[in-house]
Amino acid sequence: MPVKKSVNIEYLISDLVEEFGISQRTIRYYEELGLIHPRRTAGNHRVYTKRDRARIIMILRGKHLGFSLQEAATLINLYDLDPTQIKQYSEGIKLAYLHLKEVQERKKELDLLEKDLYDAITEAEGIYQFLKQKEENDV
Repeated sequence: MPVKKSVNIEYLISDLVEEFGISQRTIRYYEELGLIHPRRTAGNHRVYTKRDRARIIMILRGKHLGFSLQEAATLINLYDLDPTQIKQYSEGIKLAYLHLKEVQERKKELDLLEKDLYDAITEAEGIYQFLKQKEENDV
């Protein structure tokens, strides 16, 4: 359950683990990379802000779309440079188009592989049926 502090909502690592289905190690890794910046309590526990949570959402969405952590970090850091988000969206769109092109190329390769597999299966089934029928005739 989120830790409430006046109007600011803060989260424990367990809250984020539960919400996003990722490991504590993953969240700590994002911190090591400088993607999120939790504060520490007197007991040295990490406490995450709404901003950290929003950054995790952006990272996970980027990963889902095929962005590397470095690309996600670049987009996240652009927000700090331009709060209007114009540069962030501009770069995000460019990256998305690059990834779309990669996906389209991989899809073509997979389509060719699928055709080759169907052809190999059809050929193997034909040989199998021929051999099976030959054996039955020889008996």
